[in-house]
Amino acid sequence: MKSNVNRIIAILAIIIVNIGCDQITKDMAREQIEYNERIEVIGDNLILTKVENSGAFLGMGSDLSPILRGILLLGLPGLVMLGIFVYLLVEKKLTKLAIVGLSFIVGGGIGNLYDRILYGSVTDMVHIDLGGVFRTGIFNAADVSVMIGTGLILLEQFLTRKDHKKVEEAS
Repeated sequence: MKSNVNRIIAILAIIIVNIGCDQITKDMAREQIEYNERIEVIGDNLILTKVENSGAFLGMGSDLSPILRGILLLGLPGLVMLGIFVYLLVEKKLTKLAIVGLSFIVGGGIGNLYDRILYGSVTDMVHIDLGGVFRTGIFNAADVSVMIGTGLILLEQFLTRKDHKKVEEAS
């Protein structure tokens, strides 16, 4: 019973920390960076610039009708975050890596949902450009949480598959 309580506390802590980091960085961007201002942190490679994204990933869906945008950018993601959260709480066979990954995804998702509900858009502020090697759109800490969570889930799947192969080879 105690390990279940510790597990729930860990899940909530990870989610809350992700939401908190996201909201703190967005508040700082809203207060300290002008719209489309360009602040070079590391030359042309790491740039801070504030934009409001009323769509989804890279602005997709920003030109949808308000009702459709509400369904696709608030309702559907809200249900997905709730579903993942409930899954985290009830599924006892998740690995620690899966728990952390899914908690990161929920925290990041809630961070962006909070912005959409409160402001009608999501504040993005970070752009990475490593020349022809790697270039991002403008993103925020919630997006990073979702990407890290996704990476952890993929890593967990790779490690789990590798472990199953070892068991099969030993048989």
